Parts: sequence; C-alpha cells; structure tokens
Amino acid sequence: MPDPFARLIPDARAFLSELAVNNQREWFAAHKQNYDTTLKAPALLLLDQVAHDIGRKAGQILTPKLFRPHRDVRFSKDKTPYHTHLHLLWAIEAGTTQKPGLYFGISPDYVRLGGGIMGFDKPNLTTWREAVDGPFGDKIQTLLDDLARQDLIPEEPDLKRVPAPFDRDHRQASLLRRKGLTVWRDLEPSHFTAPQAAISDLFDALQPMLKGLQQVF
Repeated sequence: MPDPFARLIPDARAFLSELAVNNQREWFAAHKQNYDTTLKAPALLLLDQVAHDIGRKAGQILTPKLFRPHRDVRFSKDKTPYHTHLHLLWAIEAGTTQKPGLYFGISPDYVRLGGGIMGFDKPNLTTWREAVDGPFGDKIQTLLDDLARQDLIPEEPDLKRVPAPFDRDHRQASLLRRKGLTVWRDLEPSHFTAPQAAISDLFDALQPMLKGLQQVF
C-alpha cells in the first residue's frame, strides 16, 4: 500500500527552498495557504498517525509536536523570521523524569531521522554520569555500536574533556563527555515517499536504547 504521506517530503522541500530565498513575512503571508496545505496539515496527520500506530504496537503513549515555523530572533544577529526546516517530535511518555523522543526533520539540505534525549536536565546529567560509570556504560556503548552498524550515528560529545571526578582515561570517556544522547541517520532519497514506514522502522531499531534511557531516568 502506498504511503499516505508520500508527497510530504518533496512538497516540503520545494516550499522550504523557496522560503530560503524569500525569507520575509510578506512572502510567507502570501504563501501561507500553501504552507498550511502542503506542510502543516500532512505533518500534523503524520504526527497523529505515528503516535497512534507506535502506541498501539509498543503499548506506549507518544505526545506529538510540530515545531512552529517562526524563529525567535530576539537575541540573534540573523533576523530572518522563519525556519527553513520542518521539524517533528514524538515525546515518549514513560513515567520517567526525562522523556526520550523520536525526531524527524526536513529541509532543502537534509531529511533526517533520530531519537534519544537532546539534553539531560541538570539532576539527570548527574544520574547519567553515575550510570555510565557503572555496568550501564558498557551496555549502552554496545547498543550504540550496534546502532552505528545500522547507520544510526550519535552526535559528537558536548565536552572536550571528561568531567571531574572521573578519570580522563575512563573506559567510557566518550559517554561521560555527553550532555545528551541522540543518534541520527539521513533518509535515503529512495525512501522519501515512505516517511511513515521509515519512522516506524526507526522506532523498532531504537527500542533497546530508548528502554535503556528510560531505565536510567
């Protein structure tokens, strides 16, 4: 059966490419109907459909979110008013102190899928480091190695040095230098017409890592 969201990626990239050249409020206002029809409406439907399907399959509640197109320019030198990307999030409600999520991003330059926790809250950062210092560190690193073989690659560590009081030669130095943990892969152009299936496959691949994060927090 064809993916009902087969047009979302090509239509979004076409609109966002035009927006990148005409990033002005007047242009966006004149083309808002196109944005609402070809980006916002199908993105909201995709968010709801994925939340429903994964929730039913995995017995978990996912809270969907479509990020707004408007940029916060108050403290930025770049005063262009709109993002030239479309970003979607599914937060996984698991009764944890911090929610992992699934991420889907479309822009003229990339189509990316990812998952994990973008940034640990301060108390959870301490919890993370204590867990990584123990057996969990070896477990999560093994999972990350397995995900890398599936082209799901973690972001670079946030810190240049291992934080105190841990030894700089700690066996999990890379994990200790992280302030969050997400993995990402680019969606192949051959799969652009099947985003719903790609997101479902992503969730299946990430289940061990997501469960590990939920156990820690």
